[in-house]
Amino acid sequence: MDSSSDSRLARQFAFLTELDKLKDILRQSLVAATRRNENSAEHSWHLAMMSLVLLEHVHAENLDRLRILKMLLIHDIVEIDAGDTFLYDALGNASKAEKEKAAATRIFSLLPPDQGGELREIWDEFEAETTPEAKCAQCLDRLQAVLQNFNTDGAAWRRNRVSKQQVVERNRKIGAMMPEIWAVVERRLDEAEQAGWFATEAATA
Repeated sequence: MDSSSDSRLARQFAFLTELDKLKDILRQSLVAATRRNENSAEHSWHLAMMSLVLLEHVHAENLDRLRILKMLLIHDIVEIDAGDTFLYDALGNASKAEKEKAAATRIFSLLPPDQGGELREIWDEFEAETTPEAKCAQCLDRLQAVLQNFNTDGAAWRRNRVSKQQVVERNRKIGAMMPEIWAVVERRLDEAEQAGWFATEAATA
């Protein structure tokens, strides 16, 4: 192996080693079986599996399924630096974009430029949410957290005093891409409200 190959592999190894830190980034969502906090690496894996299982329900033609899969595996890598920001945390979300862009610049630059550039482009596409693939990936990202709450008796919602209105407003985009799934979610949200999982007045705006 020549020196250029050595250097390329060293950068690839450095990036992959950095990714291990994602396993220590804890989310508000809980794992259903043990009720411990889910980490961001687990979240990304779960999303990748959701894309394999649920894309048949997406109302869009000619989706690039591999690109969606890449987005879901890549989208939260920036949380190694920026941490996870809870969807309903108004203050945290105000500075989220700036922190995550800085993280993307640092982390993706660990890779050789061709690979780092490709992953950054896919991450930027996910964040911009203008392509059908990005919209689909964003919807799956929102759906996963909703399902985790359904499976843990609304644990994250109850702990953070989230209202049903907040959940509907922040997740209604699912309905545009996956109307059948959103119809089921809405029914489950009504059941969750009856079970007392939501705050009458939300703690965050």
